[in-house]
Amino acid sequence: MKLKVISAICICITAMFLGIGIGSVNIPPLDIIRVLAHQLFGVDLPENISPENVSIVWNMRTPRTLLAFFVGAALSASGAVMQSVLRNPLASSYTLGVASGASLGASLVIFLGVSLPVIPMMTLPILGFSFGLGTIFIVIALASRMDRGLTNHTIILLGMVFSLFVNAVTTLMFALFRESTQRMINWQMGSFAPRTGWRTWDILMILVPIVLVGCILIYRKSFEMDIMTFGEEQAQTIGVNTKRAKWVLLVYGAALTGASIAFTGTIGFVDLVAPHIVRKLFGSTHKIVIPVSAIFGGTFMVLADLVARTILAPIELPVGVITALIGAPFFAYIYFVKRKEHRYV
Repeated sequence: MKLKVISAICICITAMFLGIGIGSVNIPPLDIIRVLAHQLFGVDLPENISPENVSIVWNMRTPRTLLAFFVGAALSASGAVMQSVLRNPLASSYTLGVASGASLGASLVIFLGVSLPVIPMMTLPILGFSFGLGTIFIVIALASRMDRGLTNHTIILLGMVFSLFVNAVTTLMFALFRESTQRMINWQMGSFAPRTGWRTWDILMILVPIVLVGCILIYRKSFEMDIMTFGEEQAQTIGVNTKRAKWVLLVYGAALTGASIAFTGTIGFVDLVAPHIVRKLFGSTHKIVIPVSAIFGGTFMVLADLVARTILAPIELPVGVITALIGAPFFAYIYFVKRKEHRYV
């Protein structure tokens, strides 16, 4: 198991170097290390490294690669939680309406010009995150009223229904405000390209603490998730308050997803695919599944972003398109062909 984890970390580091080094100007790994050492620790740079390459590494590719990694890590950890808690291989924050809620919040900003008075630049991420997280609160609150036991199928069905309703409202806004449609479409397709008025380093300063804290809080619930996989009745006999555990874990997972897509737009499939692969390779123990899902999802997202910006260069594709093109057929293979070999819960 240790060898597998070390291998996953090595693959992740390799992907990070590829993400930083490959582009319109290819930069060798040793030069990347020298630039990072210069920026972080003040180490002198060799004369053969131009200021342009320093700017490319430090100001453009390194923050973008880190952003892709942490978004992928957050989405994958969230997907692992949702699948485990709801005991459904198709469950995710997107299924429960987090993406739909975030899209509605973004549409208010883009279509209606809603702006916060003190921090206008934070309007889109704050409303996107708030609406995404608010959706999960509404779904769980409705589910608890309709079903005191807060059973999994009730949560999933309500999430899907509420997601369809919110999507209908967003679609209505598309029809009413056609002049801003392209900007909204770009947001919904997802991208790690710099946003107007934002430095990627600034986004990382906000996002990284949220992702780290969220993953740590979920990791601390690993034992409860392990127990809940055997069924709610068994978990309750052992002493796990399953209803409270579901509330807490679903909110943690939704917060990770909401924080990620608030800055980058909707990016799907990684939260479905990554946990399945990790469970097949590393087993079902959540103390392993959660951190390795984060590593695998981050690695996958870095490589997807690399493909998105290089395969048709100088045209940059939305990273959400790449994850869907890779993730959809792969997930179909995992679920339909190999499902008998998998333990999802």
